[in-house]
Amino acid sequence: QVQLVESGGGLVQAGGSLRLSCAASGRTSSTYAMGWFRQAPGKEREFVAGFGWIGTSTYYADSVKGRFTISRDNAKDTVYLQMNSLKPGDTAVYYCAAGKTLAYASADTYNYWGQGTQVTVSS
Repeated sequence: QVQLVESGGGLVQAGGSLRLSCAASGRTSSTYAMGWFRQAPGKEREFVAGFGWIGTSTYYADSVKGRFTISRDNAKDTVYLQMNSLKPGDTAVYYCAAGKTLAYASADTYNYWGQGTQVTVSS
């Protein structure tokens, strides 16, 4: 059973930075597609960044390109999301997900989800 545990959320001022972590179990981060998604109140869950299932390609939503960076440490089975130049529009609950999917940006294709971590960016 795959388990994902996010951490690192919090309150930050606009322009600040946060690093989210997603601790996985069972060599998950190196054998599954791994994605970060977020959901703001009243909005649908949206793709933020991810690693493809095959190879080492990384993918980003246009809204975070150049500001967010996804990385992973296979030895720790952990995926990170470094978020810089944060904006109030980045406020959301951030979720880590894992799945054997080629549709990396589609939340419906991921099988496993963490509990989420709140990120709040004040203006």
